[in-house]
Amino acid sequence: MQKLEFFIRRLFTSIIVLIGVSIITFTLTRVVPSNPAALYIGPRARQEDIDRVTKELGLDKPLVVQYLIYMQDVLHGDFGNSIATKRPVSQEIVDRLPATLELLFVAMTLAVIVGIPLGVWSARWQGNSLDVAVRTSSIFGISMPAFWLGLLLQILFFRYLGWLPLSGRVDSDLRFTNPIDPITGFYLIDTVLTQNWVAFKDVALHLILPAITLGAYAMGLIARMTRAAMIETMGQDYIRTANAYGLPKRLITYTLALKNAISPTLTVIGLTIAYSLTGAFFVEVIFNWPGLGQFTVHSLLNLDYPAIMGITLFGAVGYIIINLIVDLLQAWIDPRISLS
Repeated sequence: MQKLEFFIRRLFTSIIVLIGVSIITFTLTRVVPSNPAALYIGPRARQEDIDRVTKELGLDKPLVVQYLIYMQDVLHGDFGNSIATKRPVSQEIVDRLPATLELLFVAMTLAVIVGIPLGVWSARWQGNSLDVAVRTSSIFGISMPAFWLGLLLQILFFRYLGWLPLSGRVDSDLRFTNPIDPITGFYLIDTVLTQNWVAFKDVALHLILPAITLGAYAMGLIARMTRAAMIETMGQDYIRTANAYGLPKRLITYTLALKNAISPTLTVIGLTIAYSLTGAFFVEVIFNWPGLGQFTVHSLLNLDYPAIMGITLFGAVGYIIINLIVDLLQAWIDPRISLS
């Protein structure tokens, strides 16, 4: 019963948030000084064609009526057609989402498996050289802008060392030598399923630099949050009692302390994943990654308001779902947390 009430409350507040986001975004896209009908037709649009498309798109109706029509279409899964590509926005999102999710998954996996141990080690050996190194590197990861870090990595590993590819998701020659059979849209999975190991290696190499760039901020944030939570937890009475009983340090650190200190880190991980889902613009543009970020940037530059609206609503839904998952994980890991 408690979980059902929690879901009902979250569903109600989520609907309110989505309505607010849709109203704000819809209004902002309409007040921008541009003519969507002229953009839809092209640079040589005639006035009679502009008037015809304006009527077809419903842009001649009052703003409130336009919003109600748009939300009615959204409830049926129709986000409209992109002005730039002339394709349905929902199809553009579906086609580009696997590339973004694959990059996001690799980046966040790297951030978690590196950030949490670094935070634990930094708290366990507080004040020594390892702690200083972890704090310095985490501050560097948090403060370094993604576009600047990406450019530095490209210069170092592509131009000077020649170890990793510059940009793109795969080499252009791969479609002739070892083409990837698209099954799920996730190239790492597709190449494993088809046992295309040459393509798998190429995909993995292309993922390294953008994944490090996207995951650097999350890695630093996770390390610092884990360190702070571990230091607070290690000062609790039950930890001192465990030390007094002579329990192994590894058991105290990774079983007793980390389990109770991981809750705020989970919150940071969830928020970082949600942020990275729609905040990978710079990374995808710098590395020419064909995902949602690159599509969003092009939509903003072209004033493609149907695409902007669709991506914004998609990002809001992503935030809501990820936050819900984080709340459930926290309640499952830490019994002190209630869903009430």
